[in-house]
Amino acid sequence: MPTTAAPSRPDLIAHLIATRIAGQVATPRENNLAHYRELANGNRYFWLGLELGDRWKDEQDVLAVMAERCGVDGDPEHRQGQDTIDPELTVDGLDRAAALLRGAAAGGLRVLVATGHPGGLLDVHARTAAALAAAGCDLVRVPIGLAADQGVVTQMADVAVWERGASLWHTHSPQPMAEILDALVRDGEALPDLVVADHGWAGCAAQRGIDTIGYADCNDPALFIGETEGTLSVCVPLDDHVTNARHYEPMTAYLLHAAGLARG
Repeated sequence: MPTTAAPSRPDLIAHLIATRIAGQVATPRENNLAHYRELANGNRYFWLGLELGDRWKDEQDVLAVMAERCGVDGDPEHRQGQDTIDPELTVDGLDRAAALLRGAAAGGLRVLVATGHPGGLLDVHARTAAALAAAGCDLVRVPIGLAADQGVVTQMADVAVWERGASLWHTHSPQPMAEILDALVRDGEALPDLVVADHGWAGCAAQRGIDTIGYADCNDPALFIGETEGTLSVCVPLDDHVTNARHYEPMTAYLLHAAGLARG
């Protein structure tokens, strides 16, 4: 699969299935259902920075949303084994995300890009940030000296990340994004017009009323619910950590091409 040119939709779908970014994914059914149950039981760790109140107390309602928006098996009797992400829904989400990116570039908007999944999605976000900067967007610079969750909020390749012990860490926490947004206000700087992120970084920004594109795995239902309720602008379903981060390159090429941000 070429990484410099955007694939067609059918070729991208085939690639997503072959690399298990979508289709039959590695995340097991048991893990998905456990997370849906935790969200319904009010465990805020699984809310990813969104405020869901008491609107999602039935895990079957959560499953129904995930079947519709992510493509997991909607049968509540399917309790273990294989689960799925619909690759058509993945590409649909990329198309919706591309429309927002195109608008941001056309308006020279202020954009913040962040990831709680640096092992899988850092390059996706970095390439997106670079394309937006080249198109004239104002990329948010993360204020220096921010701390959250016993770690440091920093920025690499124009992507906000969470660092601890000289390593970039996977985190679901909304606190790093909250620290950035609070610091921007405190320093008299403008908040972003658009956030491109995942996990709690995306949920926190969306809850603050910022247009947000969020990538989410099938065991992270909160962002899909956020899109359902209109809090999150776009949720793109995908396995967010496959065996090699380079597998996401065709997907990124497709996204940037659809947004009119591809080079050449």
